[in-house]
Amino acid sequence: MIHLKSSDEIERLFEAGQIVRVVHDALEKLIAPGISTAELDAEAEAIIRRHGGIPAFKGYRGYPATICASINEEVVHGIPSPKRKLKEGDLLGIDLGVILNGWIGDAARSHVVGLGSEEAERLNRATRESLDRAIAAMTTSGRLGDIGHAIQSHVEAQGFSVVRQFVGHGVGRNLHEDPQVPNYGRRGTGMRLQEGLVLAIEPMINAGAFEVEVLEDGWTAVTVDGRLSAHWEHSIAITADGPRVLT
Repeated sequence: MIHLKSSDEIERLFEAGQIVRVVHDALEKLIAPGISTAELDAEAEAIIRRHGGIPAFKGYRGYPATICASINEEVVHGIPSPKRKLKEGDLLGIDLGVILNGWIGDAARSHVVGLGSEEAERLNRATRESLDRAIAAMTTSGRLGDIGHAIQSHVEAQGFSVVRQFVGHGVGRNLHEDPQVPNYGRRGTGMRLQEGLVLAIEPMINAGAFEVEVLEDGWTAVTVDGRLSAHWEHSIAITADGPRVLT
């Protein structure tokens, strides 16, 4: 069941989303060779709680941390650890969510640590650009398939592939709401986009093949071919004036 949000509810989601933005901005300044993903996780939780929020991921279906920290071939849901210290050239994806007064913000960014390879830089840039194109497609004249098409057409033209196993989703009082939003699709297909619809759009793009597998920890998803993956995400509301990025 899809719940369209009122303007007041969108403001509550924006308030949660701004804590997400603050945390991402703070972590970006800390990312450097030698820092552990556990240190980034601890800083993220501290900032969230200082702002009156609650980590949305911690405890969700048993997940043990505040952020997901996915490195290189890890696509999503990498678990922070004091043993995972960043190295020069790593491609790090950070995904995090915040609950504020019962409303949720959710966003992800990827970062090349220090000086990265040309492939890492190209992949990260293309993934971010595909998110921007997807956001531009979120208008009341569009359909759900337009979002996936915007992502897929952009990254595949550059030789990259779209992960199929994980998709975007609605967001509101729950971290994952209807509808699911694939990062691939055909323009002009799917449900019509409506004012009040709030979606977390999150392209997960691989340098090689799109197939992924989940490791024995039950969380960390990696590319089957061992090549790089990047992940960008924003929570966006569709309004009468166009898409509004909440994170």
